[in-house]
Amino acid sequence: MIDPIIHPLPRLQICAALFHAGAVETATSRQEMRFSSLKTTTGLSDSALSKQLTALEEHGYISRFREYGSSRAKDTVWVMLTEHGVRAFKGHIQALQEIAAGQGG
Repeated sequence: MIDPIIHPLPRLQICAALFHAGAVETATSRQEMRFSSLKTTTGLSDSALSKQLTALEEHGYISRFREYGSSRAKDTVWVMLTEHGVRAFKGHIQALQEIAAGQGG
């Protein structure tokens, strides 16, 4: 089924970038992606990326945390898909593939 949370293109781009970079949480490990790398990969502005991340975070699809540097400019924000987000992303992609193959309905 199409996931209405992931469906907007910027959110789909974010989930795809995190998934393909391996920035996911699993039962045995967690890997994050820097906000700046995610910004570069998606082509979104800081504010647009933050807004989309907030929407995904509110639904439990991603988690993020700030690593504090010696100044705010040196802070690093890390982002990853949660296990729930990985399942939702995979389900969304499967639904898109079924639609593309003429099997969705």
